[in-house]
This record gives sequence, structure tokens and C-alpha cells, in this order.
Amino acid sequence: MKALLWIFRFAFGCHHRQLSRVLTIKKRTYQVCLECGQEFGYSWTLMRSIGSGVADNAYTSTDNAIHAEVPVI
Repeated sequence: MKALLWIFRFAFGCHHRQLSRVLTIKKRTYQVCLECGQEFGYSWTLMRSIGSGVADNAYTSTDNAIHAEVPVI
């Protein structure tokens, strides 16, 4: 059943081709799909999006240390 759902989402779902710039708000760093609104965590160490879903779940311990050095404007 999961395979069928995955095929359906791949064929008819959003492909997340248009992402926002990188946002850092309250120590959360993420990008947002401009078509569907899904959030993607962003890693400063890898300089790319890391997985899908809510950005809070995508944090690693190295990202938290780096965020302490990044000023939030």
C-alpha cells in the first residue's frame, strides 16, 4: 500500500522545484516550497536542504552549535 501511495504522490504531487531563500527564525533554519508550503530543514554545514517535513525535526547537534554564531537580523 505504501508503494502505491508513493507512486501516486510522485506522479501527481508537488515536486518542490521552487524553494524560498534560506530563512533563520528563532534558531530554526529552513526553506519553504513556494508551490505547496512544505518546509525543508537546511544545514549550514552541508549548505543544502536536509530532508522534508517540519524543520524542527531536521536539526543535528552540529547545526545547533553553528546557529549560536549566526546573527539573526
